[in-house]
Amino acid sequence: MENHFGAPAGNELPQTNPQQEVSLPAILLMVASALTALWGLMYVVQTVSPAELDQLYTDPAMAPYRDMLEENRGLVEIMTSTAKRVMIFGPIVVLNALVFAGAWRMRQLKSRGLAIAGAIASLVPCYGTCCCMAAPIGIWALVVLFKPEVKAAFR
Repeated sequence: MENHFGAPAGNELPQTNPQQEVSLPAILLMVASALTALWGLMYVVQTVSPAELDQLYTDPAMAPYRDMLEENRGLVEIMTSTAKRVMIFGPIVVLNALVFAGAWRMRQLKSRGLAIAGAIASLVPCYGTCCCMAAPIGIWALVVLFKPEVKAAFR
C-alpha cells in the first residue's frame, strides 16, 4: 500500500506571487493612513470662532466642568487656534501621505525605497487614530518587502 499523504517530492517550497504577497498589507496601510489623514485634515480645517469659545465658558450646562475648563484654558485656546492646529495636525497629515504613497507604490511593485519609507513611517507612535492598527501592518509590510522574491519583483 502506497502512502499518498506524505511530503511532496523535492525540497523546493511552492512559489509565491510577489504581487499577491504585497497586496493585502499595502491595501490595509492605505486604508489606515487615509483614515488618519482625513482625521488630521478635519482638525486642521475645523474652525472655532471666539464667540463659540466664549459660549463654552459661559454655558450653564458646562458649570460642573468650569474648574477643569479654567485649568486647561491654554490648551483649549491652542487647540482652537488655526496656526496651532496646523502645527499639531499638519505633520500627521504629511506622515500619513507618505505612508499612503509608499503603500500605493508597494502595491504596484514600484519604488521599493518609497514603499519601505512608508512602512517605516507607519511605525511612528502616536501619529494618529489608527496607530495601533497601522504599526502591526507596517511590520508585516516590512517583512514582506524584505523577502528575496518580493525584492526581486520591484521595478
